[in-house]
Amino acid sequence: MSQPKHIAIAGNIGAGKTTLSTLLGKNFGWDVHYEDADNNPYLGDFYNDMQRWSFNLQIHFLHSRYKQILDILAGERTVIQDRTIFEDAHIFAPNLHEMGLMATRDFENYFNLFETMRSQVKGPDLMIYLRASISTLVKHIEHRGRDYEGNMSIDYLKRLNKRYNDWIATYKEGPLLIIDIDERDFENRPEDRGEIFDLVSRELNLGLFTELS
Repeated sequence: MSQPKHIAIAGNIGAGKTTLSTLLGKNFGWDVHYEDADNNPYLGDFYNDMQRWSFNLQIHFLHSRYKQILDILAGERTVIQDRTIFEDAHIFAPNLHEMGLMATRDFENYFNLFETMRSQVKGPDLMIYLRASISTLVKHIEHRGRDYEGNMSIDYLKRLNKRYNDWIATYKEGPLLIIDIDERDFENRPEDRGEIFDLVSRELNLGLFTELS
């Protein structure tokens, strides 16, 4: 594989995407495009009233990540993207629609916009999926203590986790690396970090599907 430009990290809320993005960026000398959750003008309102703010929130995320992809493709450096446009369209928006928290016409409008954007870009050179159990996600969410996540229900996390696993099972946008994180602490254990760094290095050289169990 030639020098990659776009590495993406996918995973449910609390999976450790931002932490791993930072570690990979530092180790390989790559730039990182973070999910701008703290500056999202709709996120706090969304967790307090999902039905009212779901469409606004998803449009904001869709635009933000699409712009990131355009910036990555226009640049010369390798970039890690913390969460992807595919998750917005295949996980979060359809989940909200299924739960009755996004109207059908809004969801159809949203997904048509995604398809238009998707036709203009390609999948990442490597997609890294952080797979976690609900108990691990809850532990991570509680540890970081974001106020707006305090109202999140376990049922909501379970729904997202099922959609993530279903989506990954049919992912065909490019090379895929799956990492189970229930027994790994890449933030605090150097041996876990090293294992993941080695896997990513091999993946980018070979461009093969790998699962780290």
